[in-house]
This record gives sequence, C-alpha cells and structure tokens, in this order.
Amino acid sequence: MSLRLGIDTGGTFTDAVLVDDNKKIVNAEKSLTTRFDLSLGIGDVVAKLPAEALAEVTMVSLSTTLTTNSVVEDLGAPVCVLLPGYSSEQVKQSGLLEILPAQFVVRLEGGFDAVGREHKPLDEAAAQEAIERLKEQVSAFAISSMFGTRNSSHENRLKRLVTELTGMPVICGYELASSLGAPRRALTAALNARMVPPIKELILSVQKIMTHHEIDAPLMLVKGDGSLASLENAIEKPIGTVLSGPAASVIGACRLSGLDNAIVADMGGTTTDIAIVSNGQPELSADGANIGDWKPMVEAVRVNSIGLGGDSEIRFGGHRGLSIGPRRVVPTSLLAHMYPEVIPKLEAQLQGMASARSNRFVMRLENNAALLKQLNAAELEAWEALSDRPVELDSIVQENRTHARAMAKLKRLGLAIYSGFTPTDAVHVLGINSHWNKYAAELSARIWMRQMRFLYGYGKWDSDDIETACRQVYDLVTTTVQRLLVEVGLNEFDLTGKSSRASGIVDTITRMVVGSHQQQGRKPLFKLDFGSDYPIVAVGAPAASYYRDVADNMYIDLHLPEHGDVANAFGAVMGSIIQRAQVTVTQPQQGIFRLFHHDEPKSFDNLDAAKREAREIVIRIAQQKALEAGAIDPTVTLEFDDVHIKDEVDGELFLESTVIATAIGPACNWRTETSA
Repeated sequence: MSLRLGIDTGGTFTDAVLVDDNKKIVNAEKSLTTRFDLSLGIGDVVAKLPAEALAEVTMVSLSTTLTTNSVVEDLGAPVCVLLPGYSSEQVKQSGLLEILPAQFVVRLEGGFDAVGREHKPLDEAAAQEAIERLKEQVSAFAISSMFGTRNSSHENRLKRLVTELTGMPVICGYELASSLGAPRRALTAALNARMVPPIKELILSVQKIMTHHEIDAPLMLVKGDGSLASLENAIEKPIGTVLSGPAASVIGACRLSGLDNAIVADMGGTTTDIAIVSNGQPELSADGANIGDWKPMVEAVRVNSIGLGGDSEIRFGGHRGLSIGPRRVVPTSLLAHMYPEVIPKLEAQLQGMASARSNRFVMRLENNAALLKQLNAAELEAWEALSDRPVELDSIVQENRTHARAMAKLKRLGLAIYSGFTPTDAVHVLGINSHWNKYAAELSARIWMRQMRFLYGYGKWDSDDIETACRQVYDLVTTTVQRLLVEVGLNEFDLTGKSSRASGIVDTITRMVVGSHQQQGRKPLFKLDFGSDYPIVAVGAPAASYYRDVADNMYIDLHLPEHGDVANAFGAVMGSIIQRAQVTVTQPQQGIFRLFHHDEPKSFDNLDAAKREAREIVIRIAQQKALEAGAIDPTVTLEFDDVHIKDEVDGELFLESTVIATAIGPACNWRTETSA
C-alpha cells in the first residue's frame, strides 16, 4: 500500500489527511495553526496520524491560504520594487503605494517600446545606489520594466545586479506574467516578492516535520489553478500559490461530493471563497485572480474571495450598522481555550467602564526577521513581552503607554494580532458550535454589547439578552454570504463592480432571491430561480454552522460532504503538475512578423516560419518546466490565439498570435490492484 499525505495550513487550522490508492481518506486530523512558528502546528497535526501509515507515504502535497490571507489583510514582508521606464502616473495606477512605503518603490530610466526597442538606456548607477541603500530594510526585490514582456533585457540585468549585491530573493515581472499591462504586472511582481519569506518558512517547516517522521517522499505545493508545483518553483514564484487553499478546496469538494456542477463555498477563519464548477471542472480566470481589492496577473481558479470567516472582527460600521471583516482577530472563545487565565480579566472588564480596548488581548502572530530588524528598542521590548502569553491591551495602556504604542505598531506590521468578538464566539453562545470556551464567548459578547451601546450608541438589545445580539451577528454572516453568492452569479453578466449602482443591483437581486417580499403578506411579482442546477457544496470548518440557513433562504440544495472540513488537504493530493509556456508573434508593419521571447525579439518575413519557431519554443519550454517540476511523462497540447482585423484595402489583416503550450503530467502514479 502507498499513501499520499495532504497538508493544508490555513489562518486558523492546519489539516492533514492520508489518502490511499483508491483516492479515499483513511485518516484526517486538525490542529491549530501556529503562525509565529508554523512547524509547531504542522508537527502537531502530523503527529496525530498513525506512525505506521506515515512510513507508507510516497508523496506529500501542501496547500495554504497564507498567501491569500496576506493579500486580503494587506500584510506581507517589506520589499523593494525597481521600475525601469515607469511614469509616476503608472506607479499610482499600479496600487504599489497602497501596499509599500514610497521609498521602496524606485523609478529608473530605461524600458522599451511596444515592439521591443529600447526607450532609454538603463540607469544602472541609480539602480545600484537604490539596491545598496535599501537592502538592509527589505526581504526581497521585484523588478518590472516597461514592455518587459516584449524585451526582458533590462529586467534580467537588474536581476543579476540584485543577486550580485545582495544575494536576496528577486523576481522579474516577465517571469510571472506574459500579458501587457505594466501597472498590474508591477503589482504582481511586488505581491510575489512579499510572499517569498512566508512560503519559505512554510516549506522549511514541512521539511523539518518530514525529517522528524522519516518521510522520504517528494514535497509539492498546490498552485492557484489547482496544479502542483515543485519547491523551487513555489519559492521563486509564490504568487502562483495565491488561492492555493481555495483551489485545493474546489478540487477536494468536487471529489468528496461527486458532483459535476456545483457552487463550492469554502469558509475558513479569515476568508470565504466561492467558485463555480461546471462539467467537473472549475472555471479558470486567465486574466487574473480576484483577491480582496487586488487582481494580480496570475492564472487561478476563478474564485471570489472576501474577508469573511469565523475569525472576522465584528465592529461598528457607521451608518451601515454592524460590519464584519476583513480584519481577522483571535476569537475570545479560542483565546480562553488556549489561555484560561484571561477569563478573570474578561470578568473584570465586564464590571468596569466600556472601552474600545475591552476584549483586546495582544498575541504574537508572525516572526518576520526583516520586520523585526526595523523595530526600535521599545518595540523589541514589547515583542519580547509577548513571548509567553497574551497581554491585556487595557492593562498595558495604563502601565506602560510606550509599550502600548509599540504593540499597536507590531499589530500594524502583522507581527502581532488582537483578540476580539467574532462569529465563532457568536455561534458558541447560540450553541451551534462547541469547540472552544463557551463561557468566555458569553463574556466577550456581553463586553461587545456594552461597547456597541455606550461607545457607538448602537443596539437595542436588553442588557442580558446576548442570544438576540449573537443572532444578529449570525444573520449578518448569512446575509453577507448570500450577497456574495448572488454577486458571483452576476459576474457572468458583468453586472458587478465597485460602483454604488452595481452594489445596489446586487442588494436588490439578493433580496428578491431570498424571498423577502413574502414577508409583506403577499406573493412577490418576481420570483427568481438561483442555482437550481448548481447545489452548494459547503466546506471548511465553519461551513456547517451557517450554510444550512443560507441554502434554505436561497431555496437551493446543500451538500455538506463527509470530511468537508479537510477538503483543502484532500484536494492538495489530487492535482497534477501543469506547466505552461507562451510566445507572442505580432505584425508591427506589413509583411514583418516579430517573435517576442526573452531578451531579443526576432523578425521574420513569413508568418508560418514565425509561428513554427514559436511552436517549437513553447513545446520545449513547457515540457522542460513540467519535467523539472517532477511530472511523469508529461503530455503537451498547443493552443493558438490569433487576432485579425478587417481592413477595407487589404481585407483581413493579421495583428498577432499567442502560441500557448500546456504540459500536464502526474506527480507520481496512483497504484491500483490491477497495476500492482
């Protein structure tokens, strides 16, 4: 017998499953994720699996939501972005200044035009000065040149320079995305660089556990399109693992449910991810993945991901009333389960004055060396104070305001996390869930109710009626999920967006779908049918707490498959290795055809010759990439995306062709009784 070990590291839980040759789960376990030292949580969950079974493991595959969560929560390591040829307006359009300090975004002379000709020489002296000046303040570098996909020579020269001067991780925009669109390519490169440290830490943690348990097997990572990547590929291009967790979840949910058409809803601690599966295949988003407010250029399962999970903070949202997420906090019920000594402090808070700091304890979250190097003495002292146990924020404000300010800084940097009142606490109060400390959840709910009433003037609950307040929180979660489901459906018609008009359309249709008009004592004039051929397959630890009511409200079938709470870990071992390569051929002037590949564009006077060479290049690259990633006997398919226009003089005129090769192969063979 051979087994595959699937591991999923999420924001709250780390899951592990053992899958046999018949693709059945034979063991499944869960442990809490330990973000400050991932090896602890991973080691704990793997240790729960039978030792004799671990000896039979022939492959380990890993999925994670950590990269997705870092984008949604706007967290990540500090990085420097070098931008030859970019204008200040393009930098603004990219969104880089929203995720990085301005001094880490460096514009340089250089770049190319649309046909790969050098626009200006690269200013290597300015680049060297910036690299030397910033290398002690960042953990990685990203490079994106104007029209770097047409000519990558400036990006490659800067990459060599960064490597020579620093030896630090560095990635070029053309290595991540072949499409035009300089601002988005720059953002993609920057997000990728920010993810290098956490992915490296995750891989090292898993390797450490494998060594401890004497597991001698290849280790793979799930990419956002559901395929598998080698360690080297994942470390260099961690942006590819954005939506790794959701992709693995979609694959796992489909296998567990046995459905070919479904709406897969994965609810975790930090995010809710919705994907559509048709004819057994998840839809792919070739133009980029939607993750929170960002859309990096990365091919991934088409997933709508929002900051809504069991650990989302419930807060006052102004005129909107209650608001949920996207910020994640530690549920008070979980905090007290881990540290029972906080309960007397919660009891004291309930007897005292209502404060914005009530319900707030501070805990370590990440252990990022580059960020720790930027802390001053007071901030390092505050960091050390969090080494053993959580610190009550109100107490530290009264005892040492310098430390309080320092801890607020740690939290902003993503090194620390606050506790707070969450949907997880609400379902504990309501008796829907009983994983953690219910009494602490009740204390937290009462403290939160006093905050809402006395600090914000919100809430008409009786002071002792915590169930009504928690039911309102529960309803807020279900209505938010219902709205997201409708929005995903409307994406097919391009009716959604960030405008108030689009938001109003979603709200109106959601109310119509859930049948709110029937509550007015008459039948509605409109009756909308939502998802009649697409039942919801709800997976993830909190899913069972909410989706029964969601499905009932929307008149849609629901599947809660067995082992759905570990669907990500199961999906992690079900993927294949998929590698793609593409080359573009254009006609910049009549009769001249230009092939763009790496540093030097190549010209032809015959389209067939240009496409023939493009075909040879992409087949070779895709097959080589698949073999290097560990694929067994990969098969290669070709796709041609040709663009023509009608011209009144010349008739149909060729503009460009994108030649795409896709190599697919298993990471290792499943053994069966007939083949054994």
